Amino acid sequence: QLAGRWFLVGVASRCSHLAEHSHRLEATTMLVTVLDGQSLAVSTFRKMDGTCWEIRQRYVPARVSGRFLLKGRGYGSKVDVVVGEMDHSTYAILYYQKGQSISVKLYGRSSQVSDAVVEKFEQRVRAVGLSEDVTYYFPTYGFCDSADEFHILDGELM
Repeated sequence: QLAGRWFLVGVASRCSHLAEHSHRLEATTMLVTVLDGQSLAVSTFRKMDGTCWEIRQRYVPARVSGRFLLKGRGYGSKVDVVVGEMDHSTYAILYYQKGQSISVKLYGRSSQVSDAVVEKFEQRVRAVGLSEDVTYYFPTYGFCDSADEFHILDGELM
């Protein structure tokens, strides 16, 4: 159900990097492909300093349906990914937990989602103890569809 193209609509996170650079958020898309019937190959496309980059990740299924493990480099760098709620034709709300820190991301099949979906996202954000002051919405224009071979990163993006 997660397969296909998604637009990053919003993120709620206490990430200090996000807070410091929130004025420079770039339109971001995610392309999800199902591998071997279970794992997900996830390519995130976004601009950094005006250049399109692709960040490649692999989400490995956990024992529970709707849960994945994203392994980063180094000790303690695994991220638990949980599909909180989704309608595969319009939106998905995903939770990313690394240690004690949690982020909530709202993805849409288009760059804009309904007010009702935004309200669901904001309810989920409040439910995990985050608030509006750490919720960021992304631009709805200026998307990248691809990156050249010199602008591909394999790894973790939180």
